[in-house]
Amino acid sequence: MRIIENIISDRGSKYAVSGSPCRSEDEAKALIKELCRKKKFAKATHNTWGLLTADAPVKNDDGESGAGMVILRMLEREGLQDHLVVVTRWYGGKHLGGDRFRHVQEAVRLYLEDLRG
Repeated sequence: MRIIENIISDRGSKYAVSGSPCRSEDEAKALIKELCRKKKFAKATHNTWGLLTADAPVKNDDGESGAGMVILRMLEREGLQDHLVVVTRWYGGKHLGGDRFRHVQEAVRLYLEDLRG
């Protein structure tokens, strides 16, 4: 799994983005479980993710309402299928309002750029 840490920091909240080739929701859940074996990620407030498979789009907001849909839309725009993208947030004590969606978008954008090399 490709992991890019400490990419965004805002009002105490910190973000990371991760991803991996992935073909199914079950495989995605196994990859998230693997990511959470790292103590830092297990302690995160949210590990939101999205995955476009041949069958259907799959997402999980993990308590960050709407974030999974943001990831899916970006994957659709990029045409990236069978690739799991996870945006991790460590809550910093202050609500970010709509900024949190901008941060999710920025995290995915950075991941896609890194993927393209």
